Amino acid sequence: MRSGPARTFPGKEEIVAHASNVSSLVLGKASGRLLATGGDDCRVNLWSINKPNCIMSLTGHTSPVESVRLNTPEELIVAGSQSGSIRVWDLEAAKILRTLMGHKANICSLDFHPYGEFVASGSQDTNIKLWDIRRKGCVFRYRGHSQAVRCLRFSPDGKWLASAADDHTVKLWDLTAGKMMSEFPGHTGPVNVVEFHPNEYLLASGSSDRTIRFWDLEKFQVVSCIEGEPGPVRSVLFNPDGCCLYSGCQDSLRVYGWEPERCFDVVLVNWGKVADLAICNDQLIGVAFSQSNVSSYVVDLTRVTRTGTVAQDPVRDSRPLAQQLPHPSAPLRRIYERPSTACSKPQRVKQNSESERRSPSSEDDRDERESQAEIQNAEDYNEIFQPKNSINMATAKEAAKSSPATDAQFPVPNLEVLPQPPVVTSTPAPKAEPAIIPATRNEPIGLKASDFLPAVKIPQQAELVDEDAMSQIRKGHDTMCVVLTSRHKNLDTTSVDSAVAINDLSVVVDLLNIVNQKASLWKLDLCTTVLPQIEKLLQSKYESYVQTGCTSLKLILQRFLPLITDILAAPPSVGVDISREERLHKCRLCYKQLKGISGFVKSKSGLSGRHGSAFRELHLLMASLD
Repeated sequence: MRSGPARTFPGKEEIVAHASNVSSLVLGKASGRLLATGGDDCRVNLWSINKPNCIMSLTGHTSPVESVRLNTPEELIVAGSQSGSIRVWDLEAAKILRTLMGHKANICSLDFHPYGEFVASGSQDTNIKLWDIRRKGCVFRYRGHSQAVRCLRFSPDGKWLASAADDHTVKLWDLTAGKMMSEFPGHTGPVNVVEFHPNEYLLASGSSDRTIRFWDLEKFQVVSCIEGEPGPVRSVLFNPDGCCLYSGCQDSLRVYGWEPERCFDVVLVNWGKVADLAICNDQLIGVAFSQSNVSSYVVDLTRVTRTGTVAQDPVRDSRPLAQQLPHPSAPLRRIYERPSTACSKPQRVKQNSESERRSPSSEDDRDERESQAEIQNAEDYNEIFQPKNSINMATAKEAAKSSPATDAQFPVPNLEVLPQPPVVTSTPAPKAEPAIIPATRNEPIGLKASDFLPAVKIPQQAELVDEDAMSQIRKGHDTMCVVLTSRHKNLDTTSVDSAVAINDLSVVVDLLNIVNQKASLWKLDLCTTVLPQIEKLLQSKYESYVQTGCTSLKLILQRFLPLITDILAAPPSVGVDISREERLHKCRLCYKQLKGISGFVKSKSGLSGRHGSAFRELHLLMASLD
């Protein structure tokens, strides 16, 4: 362990947040500088980190506020009370937006959908409900937990919902199908928190049994388990690039890795039982509450070890971190496919037949009139929530607006959405070509579709009759059928050697993606042919090419490396055996090609993220070549 100022925290910022006890709080995840607190005084107060004065106080609840949550751009806030009611406020307009009723007990957890205008709520009544903010109705109810639901999180792509409960389980719900996808048992105590990896199909859960478990969301199984936390795990947070996980432990911050599980660093922070964590500009912010006071703490992440070898922990208690053998492989997981087109808010929602959907009534209007947003500090309010001013949250809101967001990408049961036409700009800003081309993109890099289309000049705008329109549609149809038929015949007769001879990596990628679906198609002849092409794929700047190359090389190593090493180590045969000589020649050629690739794989095994995991796995499989 290193020594220095980063190892301990010298002080804290403390405010008196409510007139009575604080019962819940949350940090804004986009900016990391906005703090919302709920108290036994039935109020929700808004604060700016490191500023002593309350910005805004939200009233309307008639029982203690037990859960609060800010949406991604930090323009809306939702709060749930002890009576089971939920209220949503618009912070920019400083007014109540919706009142949602339906739960029969305390609201223990809330989360905003990352793209659509939906809120999920978990209650002590064991139910999870999905609400449409615009229609202020319950879209769906998920049943399955037997005790209070303590934490809810939407996946980064908005298609799944993870829930953690006091019944010691974590559940994953498919929003499209409206049912549970998988249940993750294994914790021996109440599960307090769940967090999705920002990129990969990975989920982390923290429990009162003092363990953190990592779950593979493709195989639905545990990846690793970190044991020996100083106390119950109440708050965890992935680094934005997904390289590590931060755990807010009792009076310390711990930095963990998985596959294999290990502790990178420990920072002593006198924050007691930290309630929430956020990251802003390489600074980790933690907040804790005690009675009516709220304390905030800052850790400089540039001075914290986030990758590398296992760090020794000076404050570890009698229960050590689980010392298991390193995992033989770190799987190449899928990444989330976020919505790729931005569109305006839907204009129409299909009515839900569920009995819990309610329409506005005079009682609702009266209830919302009694809810107020009292601006306590006009200067700070204008600085943060008024777009016309220079605001602290400009970066966060700009990122939220530029990120793809559409309700059409969120297929909730019984919802039918109609997006508005996209806005066309006349002078698009030029985009620099990235060093690594992502696998999920919507247009060719550096190409415009309009350059390949004939220029159409219409002298006058006249309506086409049906016959003219159909004749234009059919124009060229027969020619296209002939071209496609010819291509189909050529594909039927194309061999692996011919595909490689084309000298086009895109053809090789298509071929390998087909062969990888059926491992029995792999033969030694195929290995000798495609290994040089796989080496080119691993060095490609296209993410999808590297992914296909890693998958193919893994299959070759698993199926043929033991055979190759056994044949090369066997004593020479007596007499002439033509088939054995041919097989020996192929094994020697494959061995030589694999040795050439192993150096490149080793040089890339130190990378972080998804590709780093894939190259480390390949490096372990190729260890017998040395």
